[in-house]
Amino acid sequence: MQDQYRTVARAGVHETEVNRSRFLCALAPAATEREAQDFIAAVRRKHADATHNCFAYVIGADASTQKAGDDGEPGGTAGVPMLQMLLRRDMRYVVAVVTRYYGGVKLGAGGLIRAYGGAVGETLDALGTITRRRFRLATVTVDHQRAGKVQNDLRATGREVRDVHYGDEVTIGIGLPDADVPAFRAWLADATAGTAGFELGGEAYGDA
Repeated sequence: MQDQYRTVARAGVHETEVNRSRFLCALAPAATEREAQDFIAAVRRKHADATHNCFAYVIGADASTQKAGDDGEPGGTAGVPMLQMLLRRDMRYVVAVVTRYYGGVKLGAGGLIRAYGGAVGETLDALGTITRRRFRLATVTVDHQRAGKVQNDLRATGREVRDVHYGDEVTIGIGLPDADVPAFRAWLADATAGTAGFELGGEAYGDA
């Protein structure tokens, strides 16, 4: 797995104008290819009267899934430059749809490539990006007496407390960088006089 990846901070739309043509770029995070496709379909429904609704998306921390579509623009002048802009900015798990309302002036192949790629770049700048880092999921089990202090100490040291369950004991789900696991085990044993349980789980990504 990749140690980290970048994606768009939030969903949003940014509009640019080139030679009287309006370009509306809608960007959104997408966890799966299906999410990306659903987003594209929703934008196309919203802008069914547009001249073109071109798209690009990159799914996977290693960019394993990449797709682009020109929606009637000359081949390679819309979806591909959009995709190239996403990849140039190291974007992952992201979908972009650029809606064009034709303004009466032909832009030519070079103009289209600049307009579609530029719309994505400007929208990324407007919405901002975030880095998400890989971490290990882990479970800490402590008695009720120590649970409050352990939770406070975890948050005070910047650990991500993902969930807490109260039963016979208190189970606290956390996220840890792999490199921090040995030091965390030692800290937990010291903080709880060796009474806490600790179990490693799978891997996931979280905000850096």
